[in-house]
Amino acid sequence: MALEKEWLQLLTEEVEEAFQTAGYDREYGRVVPSNRPDLCEYQCNGAMAAAKKYRKAPIAIAQEVAAVIEGRKDSCFGNAIAQAPGFLNLTVREEKLSECLREMAEDERCGAAKSKTPKKIVLDYGGPNVAKPLHVGHLRSAVIGESIKRILRYCGEEVIGDIHLGDWGLQMGLVITEVRRRMPDLPYFDEAFEGTWPEEAPFTVSELEEIYPFASARSKEDPEYYREAMEYTHRLQNREKGLFALWQKIVEVSTKDMRRNYERLHVSFELWNGESTVQDRIAPMVQEMKDKGLAVMSDGALIVDVAEESDARTIPPCMILKSDGAALYTTTDLATIVDREEKIAPDEIIYVTDKRQELHFTQVFRCARKCGLLPESTGLTHIGFGTVNGRNGLALKTREGGVMRLETLIDDIDAAMLEKIRTNPEIPEDEAVQTARQVALAALKYGDLSNQASKDYIFDLDKFISFEGDTGPYILYTIVRMQSILRKYEDGKKTGDEGRILPAKSAEEKRLMLMVASFPEAVRQARSELSPTRICAYIYALANDCNSFYHTTKILSEEDETQKAGWIALIRLANRILGTGIELLGFTAPERM
Repeated sequence: MALEKEWLQLLTEEVEEAFQTAGYDREYGRVVPSNRPDLCEYQCNGAMAAAKKYRKAPIAIAQEVAAVIEGRKDSCFGNAIAQAPGFLNLTVREEKLSECLREMAEDERCGAAKSKTPKKIVLDYGGPNVAKPLHVGHLRSAVIGESIKRILRYCGEEVIGDIHLGDWGLQMGLVITEVRRRMPDLPYFDEAFEGTWPEEAPFTVSELEEIYPFASARSKEDPEYYREAMEYTHRLQNREKGLFALWQKIVEVSTKDMRRNYERLHVSFELWNGESTVQDRIAPMVQEMKDKGLAVMSDGALIVDVAEESDARTIPPCMILKSDGAALYTTTDLATIVDREEKIAPDEIIYVTDKRQELHFTQVFRCARKCGLLPESTGLTHIGFGTVNGRNGLALKTREGGVMRLETLIDDIDAAMLEKIRTNPEIPEDEAVQTARQVALAALKYGDLSNQASKDYIFDLDKFISFEGDTGPYILYTIVRMQSILRKYEDGKKTGDEGRILPAKSAEEKRLMLMVASFPEAVRQARSELSPTRICAYIYALANDCNSFYHTTKILSEEDETQKAGWIALIRLANRILGTGIELLGFTAPERM
């Protein structure tokens, strides 16, 4: 069954009705969780705003509304107190709260509503270049993007994830040039070759990792080498069959390694498109921009002016083609918008990239709008994230000072967690390895997602793998503890009664119940703000309340079977919500730790 109304919605509607009954507009009755939990559980500050319209003291308005609430026999509130200068402090009835939680327990989504008008959304959250292994700089786009995709889908949206590979342009020409010099006898370079191309690639991803930076550095020092790379780039873009077949091998080897690493992160993409996908769209798109008089020449380059009168800072023109006629990232991003509009027709496109690309996306979005590449109704959103830094505050590097491979980072946290898991002698080695991977992934993802996306953060391995504090392992430990209680209860259960959540008997129990009831609001906020951090904050608070309740309540030794079953029903619901929360963040819990 679906929950008819969320808990906070019920509370707000009652206070709205109270404002209306007292002679004021309903709009002032919005209820929010209290920022002073020592005084009340919820609050409404509407009397402060109403005072301006009705030219009346806010405390007088709050007192009138409180009197209406106090006079209702079926009120959700145990008391409503007006406090100067005009706050309305609210405490809820335990019976009403438990009734709401029982309805949540019967709902397969625990009360979280789905969108009534689902959107079709393209989520662009990859962006790795082929011929290079994934490095630590790719962590945040993958982790944040995957969580946003899961949150959106949970809220009922149709989401298509696109990795958007960097698989075209001069970098491919550089790699081909160096492969040609090292392995000149490969059939890909024989224009007369008519046979079948080799099944095996002539290089590994590790060899490609070395080839590209070598070729890039040499091209900057050797004009002839650079000229050769430009020639190979041009020939590849003309689909010369041998070079195109070699390029396919470069992409194949690179993406195979990417898939393996993304799978370790529980990250997946529906589309494995790249810049190569839209190359045929560039020329007609550029011509249309010219025909409309929107793209003009400036110092030899083709540009579109995207500045607006309201700009507080200078927004440079969007460059479409360089003076040598070459396309840029802006060009391929614009062509990709054209491609997505024709093939998918999304309601919104969301990009998850480094925040240093903010200006780039401002230019691309404005250019796309100005040139009519998509309907005005189609949303364009850029979520910019900060960098992952070492303890010295600088970008995370290897001990040798190079860029750390993502695989190395995952291996390091897996190894550190395995060392911790092995301290439990009851867990067999094969289970310990699997458990360590699960907990390490939680440590890595939660460590990232619990930080606001736009902020840089310190990758602190010791903190991330800790079982205490605001960490992924702490969340999983709480889930495992709750699972253990539920198993023990089932093993010793005397009746077949599943139990029903009862009114709270302690402050700790009521705090847990209030936190459980706020799950739909947490999901809604995360969806609205496209912020997995909201889910992290919520499940951390819920885990704290679960543990507080556990420590102050003798659940399994309770002699009153009805009461015990009620507590178990509450724990079962809380644990379901924790499980949903970590699923939205992109990791799972083991059976034991």
